Amino acid sequence: MGTVVILKLQEGSGTLTERLYLTLKEWILHEAEPGARLPSIRALAAENNLSRTTVEAAYSQLYAEGYIESRPRSGYFVAEDLLAVDRKPDEEPRAEKQNSIGMESVRYDFYPARLSPEIFPVKTWRRLSVRALQEDLDFGAYPDGKGEAGFREQIASYLNRIRGTRCRADQIVVCSGFIDAMGLAAELMQARKRPFAIEWPGYRLAERVMGEHGYRTLHLPVDPQGIDPERLEATEVGSLYLTPSHQYPTGVTLPVARRQALLEWARRQESWIVEDDYDSELNYTHRPIPAMQGLEGGERVLYLGTFSKSLSPAIRVAYLVLPEPLMERYRRSSHAHFARVSLPVQRTLELFMAEGHWERHLRRVRTLNRRRHDRMLAALKRELGDRIEIVTQGGGLAILVRSTDGCDLKRLREEAVKRGIRLYLASDFYGEEWEALRMGFGGLSEEAIDEGVAETAALWRALSMTHDR
Repeated sequence: MGTVVILKLQEGSGTLTERLYLTLKEWILHEAEPGARLPSIRALAAENNLSRTTVEAAYSQLYAEGYIESRPRSGYFVAEDLLAVDRKPDEEPRAEKQNSIGMESVRYDFYPARLSPEIFPVKTWRRLSVRALQEDLDFGAYPDGKGEAGFREQIASYLNRIRGTRCRADQIVVCSGFIDAMGLAAELMQARKRPFAIEWPGYRLAERVMGEHGYRTLHLPVDPQGIDPERLEATEVGSLYLTPSHQYPTGVTLPVARRQALLEWARRQESWIVEDDYDSELNYTHRPIPAMQGLEGGERVLYLGTFSKSLSPAIRVAYLVLPEPLMERYRRSSHAHFARVSLPVQRTLELFMAEGHWERHLRRVRTLNRRRHDRMLAALKRELGDRIEIVTQGGGLAILVRSTDGCDLKRLREEAVKRGIRLYLASDFYGEEWEALRMGFGGLSEEAIDEGVAETAALWRALSMTHDR
């Protein structure tokens, strides 16, 4: 594109900047080679009778979303790690994965925890993986049980700068996904004689893991500010699982005053708090409150994070930051002897973070998912209006809604399946006591979001009319 500067702007009712942005994005996705140089802002504006402000705004949006890169004194280039999209010229784009549902195919899958395949930085990951394998890795020895020192240094640096934690690399244990990290926490806390408490509604998988390790569960109701610390005073809880930055599934943020009260409770009762910071990177409205672990009194907190929601659930990498009192217990345990994640994966992630790709990737993920989030929210309000109550929005990979017009959500899901639409309900996990429709947007294109919500809403209205009769 360095020499091709004459453009045919996409038709539409949007602003000139939006049409230029869409034109360039289509070229990048369907024709451009990774690393191709874009014309300068001045050249593109002059050859196409556009203002430099219009071109600069379009380039800025493409840069923010990760489609192009800026190199000092060299200009703009198509991102090296962009996943190419190969299509025949006349083929209609389809972002929806075709799967079998009985006799139908899935056209719109609103799975609430899926990342779009285009988000993963395939080319960068491949290049760094090759570099990692070319290094002098010792495949004849057992790696450090806590994880590679360099990788743990990168995690600690990121958490301390961005999430406000207070940790050292030697407090971090690299784990193989959430279940592995939660299971390690259960073993190290050694609090089976006292109940384990979890927010309710809460993450059922955490409850299941603790149950498999011999813990008895106590449910603590969530109010508009999260769990109430006063409810713990009359209990003998020995361990507590929290998602304070973006409560799962209600989306509530636990205020600082309650966080401090919970930390004081843990200190007095000699109890442990597992802080699951599962999607703090995916906040679209404001900066998340810093981690509880970094607050004064955070010495009883085990901090758990993963790369699943922001990079990929397929690589199976998580980490657990252990408080000082549990470090010696970990060192004496069998868990300290063997690494839980393969050496090449750890080294690749270390390079990915050390060279700045991780934080650039997070900026791109936030931008792309914010657009999908906003598109989903607008579509739900436009198509269903006062028929729904928005339960949670502003973060994560799904928007949760409830019916206000008596629509039977279970029947809605059954009818939607026949039309190739997959819907997901909170009652699958919480029974009738807590119901919501979980509308995931992470795995759908913006166009598919509009189309899928419109079809779902039409079915919703038809079922509601039947209910009214």
